[in-house]
Amino acid sequence: MIRLEKRPTPSRLWTAVTPVFAVLATMLVGGALFGFLGADPFEAIRTIFWDPLFHPQFAAYSRPQLLVKAGPLILIAIGLSIGFRAGIWNIGAEGQYIMGAVVGAAAGLALYPSDSVLVFPLMILAGALGGWAWAMIPAVLKTRFGTNEILVSLMLVYVAQTILASVSSGLLRNPEGMGFPGSRNFKQWDAAHNAEIIAGTGMHWGVAAALIAVIAAYVLMARHIQGFNIRLTGEAPRAARFAGVSPTRIVVLCLGISGALAGLAGLFEVTGPAGQITIDFNSNYGFTAIIVAFLGRLHPIGILLAGLLMALTYIGGELAQLMLGVPGASIQLFQGMLLFFLLATDVFTNYRVRIGAKGVA
Repeated sequence: MIRLEKRPTPSRLWTAVTPVFAVLATMLVGGALFGFLGADPFEAIRTIFWDPLFHPQFAAYSRPQLLVKAGPLILIAIGLSIGFRAGIWNIGAEGQYIMGAVVGAAAGLALYPSDSVLVFPLMILAGALGGWAWAMIPAVLKTRFGTNEILVSLMLVYVAQTILASVSSGLLRNPEGMGFPGSRNFKQWDAAHNAEIIAGTGMHWGVAAALIAVIAAYVLMARHIQGFNIRLTGEAPRAARFAGVSPTRIVVLCLGISGALAGLAGLFEVTGPAGQITIDFNSNYGFTAIIVAFLGRLHPIGILLAGLLMALTYIGGELAQLMLGVPGASIQLFQGMLLFFLLATDVFTNYRVRIGAKGVA
Protein backbone atom coordinates (compact mmCIF):
# COMPACT_ATOMS: atom_id res chain seq x y z
CA MET A 1 0.00 0.00 0.00
CA ILE A 2 1.40 3.38 -1.02
CA ARG A 3 0.46 6.41 1.05
CA LEU A 4 1.73 9.89 1.87
CA GLU A 5 2.74 10.62 5.44
CA LYS A 6 3.12 14.21 6.60
CA ARG A 7 6.60 15.14 7.76
CA PRO A 8 6.99 16.77 11.21
CA THR A 9 8.89 19.60 9.51
CA PRO A 10 9.46 20.39 5.82
CA SER A 11 12.48 18.62 4.34
CA ARG A 12 15.35 21.02 3.65
CA LEU A 13 16.83 18.58 1.13
CA TRP A 14 13.63 18.35 -0.92
CA THR A 15 13.14 22.11 -0.67
CA ALA A 16 16.53 22.58 -2.33
CA VAL A 17 16.30 19.87 -5.00
CA THR A 18 12.68 20.14 -6.18
CA PRO A 19 13.40 23.11 -8.52
CA VAL A 20 16.14 21.03 -10.17
CA PHE A 21 13.81 18.05 -10.53
CA ALA A 22 11.11 20.34 -11.93
CA VAL A 23 13.47 21.69 -14.59
CA LEU A 24 14.66 18.20 -15.56
CA ALA A 25 11.09 16.87 -15.73
CA THR A 26 10.10 19.86 -17.86
CA MET A 27 12.94 19.13 -20.26
CA LEU A 28 11.96 15.47 -20.48
CA VAL A 29 8.24 15.95 -21.01
CA GLY A 30 8.78 19.08 -23.08
CA GLY A 31 11.11 17.16 -25.37
CA ALA A 32 8.40 14.54 -25.84
CA LEU A 33 5.93 17.32 -26.63
CA PHE A 34 8.21 18.78 -29.30
CA GLY A 35 8.75 15.30 -30.71
CA PHE A 36 5.00 14.85 -30.98
CA LEU A 37 4.86 18.14 -32.91
CA GLY A 38 7.38 16.83 -35.42
CA ALA A 39 10.59 18.43 -34.12
CA ASP A 40 13.69 16.58 -32.93
CA PRO A 41 13.31 16.54 -29.10
CA PHE A 42 17.04 16.83 -28.40
CA GLU A 43 17.49 19.59 -30.93
CA ALA A 44 14.53 21.48 -29.49
CA ILE A 45 15.87 21.33 -25.91
CA ARG A 46 19.34 22.30 -27.12
CA THR A 47 17.90 25.22 -29.09
CA ILE A 48 16.04 26.52 -26.04
CA PHE A 49 18.67 26.09 -23.33
CA TRP A 50 22.05 25.98 -25.11
CA ASP A 51 22.04 27.86 -28.39
CA PRO A 52 21.04 31.31 -26.99
CA LEU A 53 24.14 31.29 -24.80
CA PHE A 54 26.77 29.40 -26.76
CA HIS A 55 25.82 29.14 -30.45
CA PRO A 56 28.30 31.34 -32.38
CA GLN A 57 25.57 32.61 -34.70
CA PHE A 58 22.99 33.56 -32.04
CA ALA A 59 24.85 34.21 -28.77
CA ALA A 60 25.97 37.75 -29.61
CA TYR A 61 22.32 38.84 -29.85
CA SER A 62 20.78 36.48 -27.30
CA ARG A 63 23.06 37.10 -24.32
CA PRO A 64 22.12 40.80 -23.92
CA GLN A 65 18.47 39.84 -24.42
CA LEU A 66 18.76 37.53 -21.42
CA LEU A 67 19.02 40.54 -19.09
CA VAL A 68 16.33 42.44 -21.01
CA LYS A 69 13.84 39.58 -20.52
CA ALA A 70 14.94 38.71 -16.98
CA GLY A 71 14.71 42.26 -15.59
CA PRO A 72 10.91 42.63 -15.44
CA LEU A 73 10.41 39.00 -14.39
CA ILE A 74 12.77 39.36 -11.43
CA LEU A 75 11.39 42.77 -10.42
CA ILE A 76 7.77 41.54 -10.41
CA ALA A 77 8.61 38.17 -8.80
CA ILE A 78 10.46 39.84 -5.92
CA GLY A 79 7.34 41.85 -5.06
CA LEU A 80 5.07 38.84 -5.37
CA SER A 81 7.33 36.69 -3.19
CA ILE A 82 7.09 39.11 -0.27
CA GLY A 83 3.31 38.87 -0.32
CA PHE A 84 3.35 35.09 -0.83
CA ARG A 85 5.58 34.72 2.23
CA ALA A 86 2.84 36.48 4.22
CA GLY A 87 0.06 34.36 2.72
CA ILE A 88 -1.19 37.25 0.56
CA TRP A 89 -1.85 36.00 -2.96
CA ASN A 90 -1.51 38.80 -5.46
CA ILE A 91 -2.30 37.10 -8.79
CA GLY A 92 -2.92 40.38 -10.61
CA ALA A 93 0.62 41.66 -11.08
CA GLU A 94 -0.02 41.75 -14.82
CA GLY A 95 -2.62 44.46 -14.26
CA GLN A 96 -0.27 46.42 -12.01
CA TYR A 97 2.46 46.06 -14.64
CA ILE A 98 0.12 47.49 -17.28
CA MET A 99 -1.06 50.37 -15.11
CA GLY A 100 2.49 51.28 -14.14
CA ALA A 101 3.35 51.54 -17.83
CA VAL A 102 0.21 53.54 -18.64
CA VAL A 103 0.54 56.03 -15.77
CA GLY A 104 4.30 56.41 -16.22
CA ALA A 105 3.95 56.91 -19.97
CA ALA A 106 1.14 59.41 -19.45
CA ALA A 107 3.28 61.41 -17.01
CA GLY A 108 6.10 61.54 -19.53
CA LEU A 109 3.92 62.39 -22.51
CA ALA A 110 2.37 65.26 -20.54
CA LEU A 111 5.85 66.84 -20.52
CA TYR A 112 6.63 66.20 -24.20
CA PRO A 113 8.87 67.46 -25.81
CA SER A 114 10.85 68.60 -22.75
CA ASP A 115 14.52 67.56 -22.64
CA SER A 116 14.79 68.01 -18.87
CA VAL A 117 16.78 65.39 -16.97
CA LEU A 118 13.86 65.21 -14.53
CA VAL A 119 11.48 63.67 -17.09
CA PHE A 120 12.65 60.07 -16.70
CA PRO A 121 12.84 60.14 -12.85
CA LEU A 122 9.30 61.58 -12.76
CA MET A 123 8.13 58.80 -15.06
CA ILE A 124 9.72 56.21 -12.77
CA LEU A 125 7.91 57.69 -9.78
CA ALA A 126 4.62 57.80 -11.69
CA GLY A 127 5.04 54.19 -12.85
CA ALA A 128 5.61 52.96 -9.30
CA LEU A 129 2.61 54.96 -8.05
CA GLY A 130 0.44 53.59 -10.86
CA GLY A 131 1.21 49.99 -9.95
CA TRP A 132 0.89 50.75 -6.23
CA ALA A 133 -2.51 52.41 -6.65
CA TRP A 134 -3.82 49.48 -8.69
CA ALA A 135 -2.67 47.05 -5.99
CA MET A 136 -4.36 49.15 -3.31
CA ILE A 137 -7.77 48.27 -4.75
CA PRO A 138 -7.61 44.61 -3.64
CA ALA A 139 -5.76 45.70 -0.48
CA VAL A 140 -8.55 48.07 0.62
CA LEU A 141 -11.30 45.65 -0.37
CA LYS A 142 -9.62 42.84 1.58
CA THR A 143 -8.94 44.85 4.73
CA ARG A 144 -12.27 46.70 4.80
CA PHE A 145 -14.71 44.14 3.38
CA GLY A 146 -12.89 40.82 3.64
CA THR A 147 -12.85 40.13 -0.10
CA ASN A 148 -10.53 37.57 -1.67
CA GLU A 149 -7.41 39.28 -3.05
CA ILE A 150 -6.87 36.44 -5.55
CA LEU A 151 -10.14 37.06 -7.36
CA VAL A 152 -10.07 40.85 -7.10
CA SER A 153 -6.47 41.26 -8.30
CA LEU A 154 -7.03 38.77 -11.14
CA MET A 155 -10.22 40.47 -12.36
CA LEU A 156 -8.46 43.82 -12.30
CA VAL A 157 -6.04 42.50 -14.92
CA TYR A 158 -8.85 42.51 -17.48
CA VAL A 159 -9.87 46.02 -16.43
CA ALA A 160 -6.27 47.16 -16.92
CA GLN A 161 -6.15 45.53 -20.36
CA THR A 162 -9.31 47.42 -21.32
CA ILE A 163 -7.78 50.70 -20.11
CA LEU A 164 -4.63 49.91 -22.09
CA ALA A 165 -6.61 49.37 -25.28
CA SER A 166 -8.59 52.56 -24.66
CA VAL A 167 -5.63 54.89 -24.06
CA SER A 168 -3.65 53.33 -26.94
CA SER A 169 -6.41 54.36 -29.32
CA GLY A 170 -7.42 57.56 -27.55
CA LEU A 171 -5.84 59.57 -24.76
CA LEU A 172 -2.20 58.54 -25.32
CA ARG A 173 -2.34 57.98 -29.08
CA ASN A 174 0.43 59.62 -31.04
CA PRO A 175 -1.11 62.70 -32.74
CA GLU A 176 1.47 62.28 -35.49
CA GLY A 177 0.80 58.56 -35.91
CA MET A 178 -1.64 58.88 -38.83
CA GLY A 179 -4.50 57.56 -36.75
CA PHE A 180 -2.84 54.25 -35.81
CA PRO A 181 -3.16 53.16 -32.17
CA GLY A 182 -0.10 53.59 -30.01
CA SER A 183 1.74 56.36 -28.18
CA ARG A 184 4.82 58.26 -29.24
CA ASN A 185 7.98 56.16 -29.39
CA PHE A 186 10.06 56.81 -26.29
CA LYS A 187 13.17 55.49 -28.03
CA GLN A 188 13.08 58.64 -30.16
CA TRP A 189 12.88 60.93 -27.12
CA ASP A 190 16.17 60.91 -25.24
CA ALA A 191 14.77 62.44 -22.04
CA ALA A 192 12.28 59.57 -21.61
CA HIS A 193 14.24 56.67 -23.10
CA ASN A 194 15.35 53.81 -20.84
CA ALA A 195 18.60 53.29 -22.74
CA GLU A 196 21.31 50.73 -21.97
CA ILE A 197 23.64 51.76 -19.16
CA ILE A 198 26.46 49.78 -20.78
CA ALA A 199 26.07 49.52 -24.54
CA GLY A 200 25.67 46.02 -25.95
CA THR A 201 25.04 44.30 -22.61
CA GLY A 202 21.27 44.61 -22.26
CA MET A 203 21.82 46.28 -18.88
CA HIS A 204 19.29 49.12 -18.65
CA TRP A 205 17.80 50.85 -15.62
CA GLY A 206 15.10 48.19 -15.26
CA VAL A 207 17.73 45.49 -14.85
CA ALA A 208 19.58 47.66 -12.34
CA ALA A 209 16.33 48.14 -10.42
CA ALA A 210 15.77 44.38 -10.40
CA LEU A 211 19.21 43.78 -8.88
CA ILE A 212 18.59 46.48 -6.27
CA ALA A 213 15.22 44.85 -5.47
CA VAL A 214 16.93 41.48 -4.94
CA ILE A 215 19.35 42.99 -2.43
CA ALA A 216 16.65 45.05 -0.68
CA ALA A 217 14.31 42.06 -0.43
CA TYR A 218 17.07 39.93 1.08
CA VAL A 219 17.83 42.58 3.69
CA LEU A 220 14.13 43.07 4.44
CA MET A 221 13.29 39.39 4.83
CA ALA A 222 16.48 38.27 6.57
CA ARG A 223 17.61 41.28 8.61
CA HIS A 224 14.64 43.55 9.30
CA ILE A 225 11.89 43.23 11.91
CA GLN A 226 9.27 43.91 9.25
CA GLY A 227 10.51 40.89 7.31
CA PHE A 228 10.11 38.80 10.46
CA ASN A 229 6.56 40.07 10.84
CA ILE A 230 5.81 39.15 7.22
CA ARG A 231 7.17 35.62 7.65
CA LEU A 232 5.37 35.18 10.97
CA THR A 233 2.07 36.29 9.42
CA GLY A 234 2.42 33.70 6.68
CA GLU A 235 3.60 30.83 8.87
CA ALA A 236 1.55 31.42 12.04
CA PRO A 237 -1.20 34.05 11.61
CA ARG A 238 -2.58 33.58 15.13
CA ALA A 239 0.87 33.92 16.70
CA ALA A 240 1.42 37.07 14.64
CA ARG A 241 -1.78 38.61 16.00
CA PHE A 242 -0.80 37.70 19.57
CA ALA A 243 2.59 39.34 18.94
CA GLY A 244 0.85 42.57 17.98
CA VAL A 245 1.39 42.36 14.22
CA SER A 246 -1.40 44.18 12.40
CA PRO A 247 -2.86 42.01 9.59
CA THR A 248 -4.17 45.15 7.87
CA ARG A 249 -0.74 46.75 7.85
CA ILE A 250 0.87 43.59 6.44
CA VAL A 251 -1.73 43.31 3.66
CA VAL A 252 -1.29 46.96 2.65
CA LEU A 253 2.50 46.75 2.87
CA CYS A 254 2.86 43.54 0.85
CA LEU A 255 0.37 44.43 -1.85
CA GLY A 256 1.83 47.94 -2.03
CA ILE A 257 5.37 46.66 -2.53
CA SER A 258 4.36 44.10 -5.15
CA GLY A 259 2.21 46.66 -6.99
CA ALA A 260 4.95 49.30 -7.00
CA LEU A 261 7.59 46.86 -8.28
CA ALA A 262 5.25 45.56 -10.99
CA GLY A 263 4.48 49.15 -11.98
CA LEU A 264 8.21 49.89 -12.20
CA ALA A 265 8.68 46.85 -14.42
CA GLY A 266 5.96 48.15 -16.74
CA LEU A 267 7.49 51.64 -16.87
CA PHE A 268 10.99 50.36 -17.62
CA GLU A 269 9.61 48.08 -20.32
CA VAL A 270 7.52 50.75 -22.07
CA THR A 271 10.39 53.24 -22.10
CA GLY A 272 12.96 50.64 -23.13
CA PRO A 273 12.46 47.37 -25.02
CA ALA A 274 8.80 47.97 -25.96
CA GLY A 275 9.30 51.66 -26.71
CA GLN A 276 5.65 52.73 -26.66
CA ILE A 277 2.18 52.07 -25.29
CA THR A 278 0.32 49.79 -27.69
CA ILE A 279 -2.80 47.63 -27.53
CA ASP A 280 -0.72 44.47 -27.19
CA PHE A 281 1.90 45.95 -24.82
CA ASN A 282 1.19 43.44 -22.05
CA SER A 283 3.35 40.35 -22.48
CA ASN A 284 2.16 38.16 -19.55
CA TYR A 285 5.26 39.00 -17.50
CA GLY A 286 3.00 39.41 -14.47
CA PHE A 287 1.73 35.83 -14.75
CA THR A 288 5.10 34.31 -15.67
CA ALA A 289 6.63 36.02 -12.62
CA ILE A 290 4.45 33.79 -10.43
CA ILE A 291 6.32 30.78 -11.84
CA VAL A 292 9.62 32.60 -11.28
CA ALA A 293 8.74 33.36 -7.65
CA PHE A 294 7.92 29.75 -6.81
CA LEU A 295 10.75 28.30 -8.87
CA GLY A 296 13.08 30.53 -6.85
CA ARG A 297 11.53 29.20 -3.60
CA LEU A 298 10.37 32.76 -2.73
CA HIS A 299 14.00 33.60 -1.92
CA PRO A 300 15.59 36.68 -3.55
CA ILE A 301 18.70 34.85 -4.78
CA GLY A 302 16.62 31.93 -6.01
CA ILE A 303 14.32 34.36 -7.85
CA LEU A 304 17.34 35.97 -9.52
CA LEU A 305 18.46 32.60 -10.88
CA ALA A 306 14.92 31.51 -11.76
CA GLY A 307 14.34 34.78 -13.61
CA LEU A 308 17.42 34.21 -15.73
CA LEU A 309 16.29 30.65 -16.47
CA MET A 310 12.79 31.76 -17.45
CA ALA A 311 14.25 34.51 -19.62
CA LEU A 312 16.32 31.84 -21.33
CA THR A 313 13.14 29.90 -22.18
CA TYR A 314 11.67 33.08 -23.70
CA ILE A 315 14.70 33.67 -25.91
CA GLY A 316 15.25 30.00 -26.69
CA GLY A 317 11.54 29.57 -27.37
CA GLU A 318 11.59 32.36 -29.93
CA LEU A 319 14.65 30.75 -31.50
CA ALA A 320 12.93 27.35 -31.59
CA GLN A 321 9.92 28.89 -33.32
CA LEU A 322 12.20 30.45 -35.92
CA MET A 323 14.58 27.53 -36.51
CA LEU A 324 12.37 24.49 -35.89
CA GLY A 325 8.91 25.85 -36.67
CA VAL A 326 7.35 24.83 -33.34
CA PRO A 327 4.18 26.80 -32.49
CA GLY A 328 4.32 29.61 -29.95
CA ALA A 329 1.62 27.96 -27.83
CA SER A 330 3.91 24.97 -27.26
CA ILE A 331 6.55 27.27 -25.77
CA GLN A 332 3.98 28.75 -23.39
CA LEU A 333 2.93 25.23 -22.43
CA PHE A 334 6.59 24.34 -21.90
CA GLN A 335 6.98 27.28 -19.50
CA GLY A 336 3.80 26.33 -17.66
CA MET A 337 5.18 22.82 -17.14
CA LEU A 338 7.83 24.31 -14.87
CA LEU A 339 5.21 25.40 -12.34
CA PHE A 340 3.24 22.16 -12.72
CA PHE A 341 6.26 19.94 -12.02
CA LEU A 342 7.47 22.22 -9.24
CA LEU A 343 4.12 21.92 -7.44
CA ALA A 344 4.05 18.17 -8.11
CA THR A 345 7.51 17.52 -6.69
CA ASP A 346 6.89 19.97 -3.85
CA VAL A 347 4.63 17.35 -2.29
CA PHE A 348 7.78 15.54 -1.12
CA THR A 349 8.87 18.62 0.81
CA ASN A 350 6.01 18.19 3.28
CA TYR A 351 5.22 14.51 2.82
CA ARG A 352 7.19 11.29 2.61
CA VAL A 353 6.11 8.23 0.65
CA ARG A 354 5.27 5.16 2.71
CA ILE A 355 5.16 1.73 1.09
CA GLY A 356 3.76 -0.72 3.57
CA ALA A 357 5.76 -0.51 6.78
CA LYS A 358 8.78 1.08 5.10
CA GLY A 359 9.19 4.68 3.90
CA VAL A 360 11.19 6.48 1.31
CA ALA A 361 12.53 9.76 2.65
